[in-house]
Amino acid sequence: MSNTKQRIIVGAIMALVAGLAALGQYFGIPAVRYLGIAVVIAMIVEYVMCIRRAERATVKQNWIMLSGFGAWLILMLAAINVVGARPWIVLLMLVIICAADIGAWFFGRLIGGDKMWERMSSGKTWSGQIAGIACGMFASVMYGLLGADTFLPQLMWIGISVALLSQYGDLTASWVKRKLGIKDFGTILPGHGGMLDRFDGWIYVLPIIWLVMM
Repeated sequence: MSNTKQRIIVGAIMALVAGLAALGQYFGIPAVRYLGIAVVIAMIVEYVMCIRRAERATVKQNWIMLSGFGAWLILMLAAINVVGARPWIVLLMLVIICAADIGAWFFGRLIGGDKMWERMSSGKTWSGQIAGIACGMFASVMYGLLGADTFLPQLMWIGISVALLSQYGDLTASWVKRKLGIKDFGTILPGHGGMLDRFDGWIYVLPIIWLVMM
């Protein structure tokens, strides 16, 4: 099976899981919060396993950066525990990040063009980033239209901000992987890599949303 087909199938399964979590919320079960906590815990466990598998010399050389990134992941766990109490915010974040990821991947391949930071991530292009931000903004506005049946201008800026932050979370994860000398953090999600590869868009979005809510 091709990588693209794997990405589509796994992406559909993840969308189904998110939909079931939203359905659980409808019936009074805090499924979105529990799912978010489970995802971040899986990211932390995956990262620890990567550190344990890495060359000792590599870890010793980059221990400050690697420790800082690990501490940030723990901060994300505290953030999702608080943000998850407002499931509509988590669902909005998921919608925006997924739309931005798909838009950046699709239009980046379709249009091509100059690379953003080729040394960190060879697949990221400026056209993909711009398209990803536009798709994230569109998804955010549609979320408001479908949920509140009205146009909420502030959702445009939320969509742009979350989409941009998610892309820089992706770049940060790519930088950490480059330092560790690995391609993916894991293989649990065929076509996507590991949990940390798939949900790296949360890296900056979650803590900043938490900060805004405080």
